[in-house]
Order: sequence, then C-alpha cells, then structure tokens
Amino acid sequence: MGIEFIKPGIDIDFLGHKKWAFIVSGLLILLGIISLIIKGGPRYGIDFAGGTIVQVRFENPVSADEIRNGLKKISLGRSAVQPFGHGGSEYLIRAKQTSGELKRLSDKIKDVLEEELGKGGVEIRRVEMVGPKVGKDLRRKALLALFYAILAIGVYISGRFEMKWGISAAVGISLLVIVYFLSLFDVPLTFLVIGAFVTTLVLYIILNLKFALGAVIALMHDVFIALGIFSLMDKEIDLPVIAALLTIMGYSLNDTIVVFDRIRENLRKSYKEKFPNIINMSINETLSRTILTSLTTLLVLISLFIWGGGVIHNFIFALLIGAIVGTYSSIFVASPVLVALEQAASKKYKIKTSR
Repeated sequence: MGIEFIKPGIDIDFLGHKKWAFIVSGLLILLGIISLIIKGGPRYGIDFAGGTIVQVRFENPVSADEIRNGLKKISLGRSAVQPFGHGGSEYLIRAKQTSGELKRLSDKIKDVLEEELGKGGVEIRRVEMVGPKVGKDLRRKALLALFYAILAIGVYISGRFEMKWGISAAVGISLLVIVYFLSLFDVPLTFLVIGAFVTTLVLYIILNLKFALGAVIALMHDVFIALGIFSLMDKEIDLPVIAALLTIMGYSLNDTIVVFDRIRENLRKSYKEKFPNIINMSINETLSRTILTSLTTLLVLISLFIWGGGVIHNFIFALLIGAIVGTYSSIFVASPVLVALEQAASKKYKIKTSR
C-alpha cells in the first residue's frame, strides 16, 4: 500500500490567492530592478567582464585584508580578493588587467604572498584570463541565448496547446529576422532584447495565444527574480549561471506543461464548468506530482550546494532559486495569467455581440 502524499479530491483555491502572489512577485522583481539600477547592472564574472582571476590556497588560514595588504607591492590596478569555499584558506584574486604584463602574474602573487604573510606555503590552483572583447561577445551571446530560448518555447507552447503552429512560427521567424538586422546596426543589445521581449508579448496578446503568453510570462518572471536575487546578494553572473538560467527555464516549463496538459483535458471533459474552476481543479489534480518532483530536485540541489564545493556554488544557487520559483510560477503566475486572458477575451466577445 503506497503512502498518499496529498489526498485525492483536495480542493485548494489557488486562484483565490493570486493577488497576494502577484504582490509577492512584483515586490521581488521590483527589489531586483532597484538593486540592478543602483549597482549599474549585474555583477559580471570574468567570463563577461574580462580580466584575470587567480585562485590561491594557503596552508594556514589568512584573512582577505592580509592578502590585500600583501599584494600592495605588485601593481594589479583595480583588483578584488574574495573568499572561496570555507575555512579561510582559499581565495580568488581578480584583476581587471589582461595585458601581457600579467603573463607571470601567478608567480608574482605567490612570491609576494609567501614573503609578506609568512604563513606557510602558497599554492596557485588556477589562473584564467579573458579579454574585454571576448567578454563583451560572450555577454551578447548569453543575452541572445535567453531570448531565443524563450521565443522557441513560445512557438512550441502555442503549437502544442492551441494548434497554431503556423501563426506562432511566423511570429518567431519575424522576430528573429528583426533582431538579426537590428543587431547589424549596433543597437545596444540590452535595449534590443528588451524591445524584442515586449514585441513578443504584444504579438501574443493581439494573436490571442493565451497558453504561450502565460508560459512566456512565467519564464520571464523566473529569470528576472533569479537575476534580482543574484544582484541583491552581490553574486556574479558568469557562463555557468547563464547555463543555470536556461536550465531554470526548462524546469519551469516542464511544470507549466503538466498543469496546462491537465487544463486541456479538463476543458474537454468539463466544458460546462467555469474556466477559473477548471484551472483550480487542474492545479489540485497535479499538485502531488508537482510537490514530489520539486522536493526530490531540491534535496539533490541542497546536497550539492552544501558539499559540492565553491566551483559550482553559484550554479547550484541559481538552480535552487529556479526549482522554488519555477514551481511557484507554474501555479501562481502561468495559470492566473491564462485566466486573466480568457476573461479579457470573453468580455471582448460580449461587447462585440451586444452591439
């Protein structure tokens, strides 16, 4: 006999709490935007900002201030010292410079720290260097990857749930062509991508692609909240974090599709029922599966976050945010948006027929 995690027939009024959910989401996104504005954008890692990073390990624990004082003898320009892992024996030294003068940087750092600190051996564990042009190009490709992924997801959702493959594909191809040609004229990428996102949402509204719009808004919600939390906690955005954001989108989409599938089934079986009631019923019917999937995912991620080491710390942290926010958004963002769009379409239809 199996254990019932959630009893059959449960009836939680999720849509009754949608206002509170929208307030919570709005506050989180607003705090993230304010943080990004104050800090002048995300804190990019070496992958996107360019520069040099040196990972140093000491036999005995030292403080970041001691390392900074020890490094004053060599000219690093703008640099930062950041703890790496636990125990106070391992640090990351970041320098903005990437010129040829830094080819022997690791030897200089090792020699000066051994001389100044005198706290046992100093081990240089890795040295990475990325030029500013390469960093800018990687940043551009990362932003475009997020946009293309969301656009492809919108095409898939509208095709699968609304059987509008042709219309959705035409919208997707048109946006891709527009973005490509505008990028040739050196339009700032941030404005380009934001404009493309806004255009996508407007077209989905005009073409009445409700399922696609609900899924895309939920995905953008998840990405914005993850970026906002990273900014609030002053964590770096690098290539592994972008990979995590793309993974978050896939995870969130999976949850959303499960709910949308059940909505589609219940619309066929209970076509006389009110649309909000069908949405609530569908969420409740998939709730056990959603919670069990999320809990097992979170257990793995928490284990990796605690014992996985500093190298994957930010990557796993982003996935943790995604697992929580993605589950939340499929219930409290994608589904309520679907209801709002359906109600708006019904009102528009009633106004037309009453004339």
